Amino acid sequence: MADNERDDLIPGIHSVMAALEAGRPLHRIILQKGFRGQGQTRIRARGRELGIPVQEVDKKALEAMAGKGHQGVVAVAACLAYATVEDILANARNREVDPLLLVLDEVQDPRNLGALARTADAAGAHGIILGKRRSAGLTGAAAKAATGSLERLPVARVTNISRVLAELRERGIWVVGLDPGGEKRLWDADLKGPLALVVGGEEKGLGRLVKENCDFSLSLPMWGDISSLNVTVAGAVALYEVFRQRHAAKGR
Repeated sequence: MADNERDDLIPGIHSVMAALEAGRPLHRIILQKGFRGQGQTRIRARGRELGIPVQEVDKKALEAMAGKGHQGVVAVAACLAYATVEDILANARNREVDPLLLVLDEVQDPRNLGALARTADAAGAHGIILGKRRSAGLTGAAAKAATGSLERLPVARVTNISRVLAELRERGIWVVGLDPGGEKRLWDADLKGPLALVVGGEEKGLGRLVKENCDFSLSLPMWGDISSLNVTVAGAVALYEVFRQRHAAKGR
């Protein structure tokens, strides 16, 4: 894995506890003065057990640092290290199952990245691939939205997503993209084998070159008056269709 890039903030009880349990290096833990919930007590005890400095500040100072929604806890940590595509494929090999990769093409909101990571983790994906340009990264906001999933799910950041998709196809992995004008409806496609699911960005969807490097595209039928879903919802629906097909094939 790559070296850590910069200091980052992890706000929220569940995200900080997940970082502690995963053994992620933390520089310090900051608690809100006078806030004595059960979660904060556990974090304080675990932090001291691991020799991590615990500091208390007032609510105003904590919000200036991390905004609202911190639940009285913020950890100062090195930014999550990025994995490689090989790390993700090895994750699947170690589980002795066909790989399932989630590829995000210019998803720019870190909260969307975190939410998609949480769903990908729950649905059994083996990792996420991001582009280096015009894409959200592994920030505190993404970690908070992921509620611990980014501590378990390897994330690779690549220079050229289209080239990586072409390489995955050469290795026998089917590459399918979500697109409103997709060639197949989601539930009409066989998604049980080695698979890379590509989700486009919030504004533009899949880029032209990315779409050209997909084996085929999938659409989510819309019966109402809207033409598309939020990227996190569309990604979740598709991931769970993959989950359904794989587990149905195993008789589960």
